[in-house]
Amino acid sequence: MPNNEYVNKVIFGGNTLIDLTADTVAANKLLSGYTAHDHTGATITGECNYDAYTSDATATADEILSTKTAYKNGAKLTGSMTNNGGVTGTISGLTDEYTIPQGYHDGSGKVGISSTEQSKLIASNIRSGVTILGVEGTMSGSEGVNATSASITPYTTAQTIVPSDLGNFNSITQINVAAIAYTETDNEYGGKTATIGTVAPTT
Repeated sequence: MPNNEYVNKVIFGGNTLIDLTADTVAANKLLSGYTAHDHTGATITGECNYDAYTSDATATADEILSTKTAYKNGAKLTGSMTNNGGVTGTISGLTDEYTIPQGYHDGSGKVGISSTEQSKLIASNIRSGVTILGVEGTMSGSEGVNATSASITPYTTAQTIVPSDLGNFNSITQINVAAIAYTETDNEYGGKTATIGTVAPTT
């Protein structure tokens, strides 16, 4: 019979009180720093460095930051998620959209309206009573208007009147149109000649 100095089975009064013979614990399966007895009854000290149960982990490599490592089902995973750091972007058009790149973001990234467009969003560029992105407009619509009135004589031919015809003006507030000219004169035949309208002068 083998000479074994360890007790691995205890029977008292026909009853088995301790039986280690079927135990399967081994040093490499026992957590490091802990002790137990193997099937021979010998004391063993754990050598396993695992400090977590990872069989129920669900992370995948593309969900772990690139170059970082983790464990799943006892296997080591190396991350492949792109580290985007602080991503920034701008929007310049009414219907512009910014597409957020896939990967990790460190929280410092920002997306905003381009400085060129921001410089246009001033009160004097927005009509009074209208608020755009928090800027309340003050523009009345009459800024830069140099207006005048005009008086014209209707001719027998069509006319087009524009502000620049009246000098250094860009707007007409009123046009006064004279009555159509009408005269009657005696003619050599004992009647009257009616003259209607004025012929435009030649230039």
